[in-house]
Amino acid sequence: PTSWRTVILAAPKHSLIFSQRAFSLSVGRWETASSVSRCVYVVSIIEQLAQVHNSTTKEALERLCNFLPEINYLCFATFPFRIETEMNADMVCYSLKLCKQDAGQPRCLLYHTPKVSYPWLSEMTEGYHWRGKDCNDGRPTSKGVILLGDSAGARFHIPTEWMTAAQLSLKSFSNLPLAFTNELDWPQFSGTTGYLNSTIGGWTDSVYLRLYRRNRCNHRDFQNISKNGIMSFIVNITPCLPPISSMARNQLLDNPAIVIYAAIGNDVCNGKPDTVAHMTTPEQMHSNVMQTLDYLNGHLPKGSHVILTGLVDGRFLWDQLHKRYHPLGQLNNDITYEQLYSFLSCLQANPCNDWLSSNKTLRDLTSERALQLSNVLKEIARSKKYANFDIFYMDFPLVEIAEEWHSRGGEAWQLIEPTDGFHPSQVFLKNKNVIFWQKALREWPHILGKENPFNKQIEDVFGDQGGY
Repeated sequence: PTSWRTVILAAPKHSLIFSQRAFSLSVGRWETASSVSRCVYVVSIIEQLAQVHNSTTKEALERLCNFLPEINYLCFATFPFRIETEMNADMVCYSLKLCKQDAGQPRCLLYHTPKVSYPWLSEMTEGYHWRGKDCNDGRPTSKGVILLGDSAGARFHIPTEWMTAAQLSLKSFSNLPLAFTNELDWPQFSGTTGYLNSTIGGWTDSVYLRLYRRNRCNHRDFQNISKNGIMSFIVNITPCLPPISSMARNQLLDNPAIVIYAAIGNDVCNGKPDTVAHMTTPEQMHSNVMQTLDYLNGHLPKGSHVILTGLVDGRFLWDQLHKRYHPLGQLNNDITYEQLYSFLSCLQANPCNDWLSSNKTLRDLTSERALQLSNVLKEIARSKKYANFDIFYMDFPLVEIAEEWHSRGGEAWQLIEPTDGFHPSQVFLKNKNVIFWQKALREWPHILGKENPFNKQIEDVFGDQGGY
């Protein structure tokens, strides 16, 4: 078939995409990278389904396709091949020419090279979840929270059950349409604007929910202006990509807002081979943030508040995960996070070549740059004054979160999203929000506003309106 109808199974940066021409490799390097990773993923799942259910690979393929009733026909058309059980997913994809090795490029393998030899091996070459709707359907009139963030703020998440053959079922794909709609972001569960009980692990505790409990008049006043892959130079007023311009706050009619600026990693993380050269410099960071603050000063009501959040120290990711088995490798103990990171780097599809790397020198250098950029934010908060808002700085509280979680018997690796091994988990966000709220009560209580003494009466009159 020549149709280009496509079903996205991950954000573009994370490279798991099925399509009717699922493994075409003719559209350049990124198409090649995503084709390789999607092929290896699908074949791995099919092989593991066969193993879990003691079936043939043909039966496993049928089982997988039946989990996707809305695209059942498409699924069968996409994978019309037989898998030899002695071959791992790397071998299958290369043998079927679904993956190829470009001239001068390394062969990218997720699994360890098998001991058995095969002759062909030598021949291989945003919607309603993003902002609340107040009673006037669009004109916020109470104190609310606005997040300017990246994929962590948008709550990027790939369901673990999609990677675990033993958990695959019709039910496990029931949230597929919702996941597609929001580009695998789940802002309704985020640590800043979450308002629904989480269905993706952990529990939801957000700045918005706490503001709402403090004053029921803050009902539905939240905006999550986050974008996967966003950097400080994009979170400003630019002609090509201006997400901040979608901020809804009328300077004359609306009440003040709390704005949290939290682009926590993409200024140092990138997928470039020469990754250091593509990191944001302190000078660029200063310019970008100042443009953003100038924009906010021209649009926020007087009496608003802006909190600049420092960058994360991402060495935590490698330290906690690299020896552990990824969900795709837990059935047979054959894929560690170190192998996954290396595989994605080979494909030039690693979301952070810097921290998700075996190169300790590079990891340390990346954290050093992240600290430099955080210091830029800290100095701006210390020295700059604005007419319409006061400004504060907060370090990214990674150490405090890990210590708090450990004191309650938790394991540090549980603070990281298991599927991508990169984003904060729901458990992490819950603990981060507790620390943020404690700091705000202790150091900036005025930004939260006073508790509303009429909360009970408001509840009695209006009841539960859904929280959004």
